[in-house]
Amino acid sequence: MTAVAAAAALAPVRGPRHLAGTGALLRLALRRDRVMIPAWALGLGLAVAGMGSSFAALYDTAAKRAQLATSMNANASLRALYGPVFSDSIGGLVAWRMAGLGAVLAAVMSLLIVVRHTREEEETGRQELLSAAMVGRRAPLTAALLAALIANAVLAALIAGGLVKSGQPATGSLALGLAVCCTGMLFAGLAAIAAQLTESARPAKGLTGALLGLAFALRAAGDAATAGASSPLLWSSPVGWAENVRAYADERWWVLLLFVGATALAIAVAYVLTARRDIGMSFLPARPGPARAPRSLSGPFGLAWRLQRATLMGWTLGFLCAGALFGGIAKGAADLVGGNRQTLEIVQRMGGQQGLTDAFLATMAGMLGMIASVYAAGSVIRLRGEETGDRAEPILAGAVGRLRWACGHLAIAYLGTAVILACGGLALGIGYGLTVHDVGGQLGPVLGATLSQVPAVWALTGVAVLVYGLLPKASGATWAVVSGCLAIGWIGPALKLPQWAMDLSPFSHLPKLPGGEVAAAPFVWLAALSVLFLAAGLAGLRRRDMG
Repeated sequence: MTAVAAAAALAPVRGPRHLAGTGALLRLALRRDRVMIPAWALGLGLAVAGMGSSFAALYDTAAKRAQLATSMNANASLRALYGPVFSDSIGGLVAWRMAGLGAVLAAVMSLLIVVRHTREEEETGRQELLSAAMVGRRAPLTAALLAALIANAVLAALIAGGLVKSGQPATGSLALGLAVCCTGMLFAGLAAIAAQLTESARPAKGLTGALLGLAFALRAAGDAATAGASSPLLWSSPVGWAENVRAYADERWWVLLLFVGATALAIAVAYVLTARRDIGMSFLPARPGPARAPRSLSGPFGLAWRLQRATLMGWTLGFLCAGALFGGIAKGAADLVGGNRQTLEIVQRMGGQQGLTDAFLATMAGMLGMIASVYAAGSVIRLRGEETGDRAEPILAGAVGRLRWACGHLAIAYLGTAVILACGGLALGIGYGLTVHDVGGQLGPVLGATLSQVPAVWALTGVAVLVYGLLPKASGATWAVVSGCLAIGWIGPALKLPQWAMDLSPFSHLPKLPGGEVAAAPFVWLAALSVLFLAAGLAGLRRRDMG
């Protein structure tokens, strides 16, 4: 549906003055997100339900589950990473593993939905066209929040229904689903505020993402401080609230009231802010640049660097923090396993069959690589945003060709991936080296293990370029590919997926370093695929129409 058609459809709409047109805008939002919302909800919902079946198979006796809970709760570093285990039942283990992760993923889904249908619509000029019809000032924000509510409600229903179907108690299943749903809605409200404060969609997503990262860090610090999740830091974090709902462990239903109150407050603030600004304006406008552009902006690469440098710096800082955290807890990996053979199998399947600490480091290096693919995909999709936002056309009207323009952004995508992985590897190696008092001996192997993920990330980057070049309207499908690889890497080993399913991810073909055997063939094949996808994508871009 085009913006013009949408505006025409909204013309006869009647309703309250500030909310007129909300229903039509909601239908438009759901139509535009008809792929993204089901993909997020089904993927996360099925993952949670599958986790229950996996734990039932891996820990089939109460003694095994109790041993896992004891070893996990006794280690502060591992509590910081995964959280404490409140109940050693199958449902309790699912809540331990998925409450925090599910809450974070629901928050990401919600912020993407809200920013897309608020600030992004204003940034592209579509909202101004729609507002020419009978659309109330608060209708776009209301429609975006309702779309996020529908997505989170569907997600909660899938989580609760899937767990009940797998044999888990209905009360705990409902509590877990509502905890994830409420976290998503709270960050939808925070994203609505960020959309009013910033002048474009990217800073709005970055600001909300930073708040989500802070919430996760506070949750990790609180769990590391106390074994019973009673630290004040946990109560200052929405992710900690989701954990403290305690699904399957004498549920604390009153914690959900914290979500309701905070979400209502955030939405109220967003409504007040949206009533006090004009369309396209923001409360935090960008600072004006210098009167004369520096020489660095004289070419496509300089412009691409200027547009993406803040994002790259943010990711680099995040990888430094994550690497330091993972390195600091690597020494306690043996405490995670204790004498539990099933847990050892999961860690070794993710990190290889070498020594347990090396397997844990290999797992962390693989996680950094998979997360780096999210940055790479977003950097490539930025090309589509420049194209549809009519910012590429003035550049291409001059002496800059399409390939030269695209290669400026792609250089940031490819080289930026290597930079953030190198920083993450340095922090991981130094963090682990400090705990074992051998920085010099551990830094090199750990850094090499992290950088070994680059070919796999570049292969997914090539897929993003291929989709953008040949099927630009389907560029959003790149996120489905990246999400699928993340799911295979994070959940596949626990679910014991067959090898052919694991091989769908390029990360499954890499040697498990440090400690594993190094073979050149996987690196060569992944690099060749990356070059092939890149060439095909650029060829498609050169031959197709822009816009």
